[in-house]
Amino acid sequence: MHRLFKNYLFLFFLCFSMVFFSQKKVLKKITTTARKLYISTEGLDDFVLENSDSEFLEIFLQAENPNKQHIIVEEKKAETEIRFKIPIFKSEDVIFRKYITKRLKRATAILKVPKNIAVSVFGENIHITSKSYHGDLRIFIERGLVRLDTIQQNLELKMYAGNVFGTLKKTNLKVVATSGEIKIDTVFHQKKYQEKEIFTSKEVSITTIKGNIFLTHQ
Repeated sequence: MHRLFKNYLFLFFLCFSMVFFSQKKVLKKITTTARKLYISTEGLDDFVLENSDSEFLEIFLQAENPNKQHIIVEEKKAETEIRFKIPIFKSEDVIFRKYITKRLKRATAILKVPKNIAVSVFGENIHITSKSYHGDLRIFIERGLVRLDTIQQNLELKMYAGNVFGTLKKTNLKVVATSGEIKIDTVFHQKKYQEKEIFTSKEVSITTIKGNIFLTHQ
């Protein structure tokens, strides 16, 4: 029995929290009844959002410095908050106006989310990838690279500077780039672009000051 317990502990730490060669790898799986998810990406260089094939919310963290980043989950009645440092959540307006460049932390998080949970992502200088997430998505960052793949549901994105790439699928679209480029399919547009779809209620809004927006239709 004692040997079995030791083997169990070994497997637990191997699968869920491995720290070696000054790197940290952590996997956390949780279930949640909340329909809203708020994520602070402070402390990360890259954040990836994927669809979960199960009812579990899966969070994978890989960090160069094992003492700097952690997975912190706070459950509330109707929402769940996830962060990787101990930050103060900032409003989207504050993040949109403010721009701060910080050095790389060399930390990546991958989040697998069940369908139809509304996800809000907050950050400063961050690369974000959404692998065609099947839920409403809101992104508020200062600067970065945002890859959206195919936009499946409602999207609101505000950023100060950077590049946005995505594929549109039957959507009402509004984009604003004050001093950046807007390219829809093969056509460039100045500052603003808007289109309406009669047979859908899906809304996509992308706003940037110095960023570039590159979108294609499916």
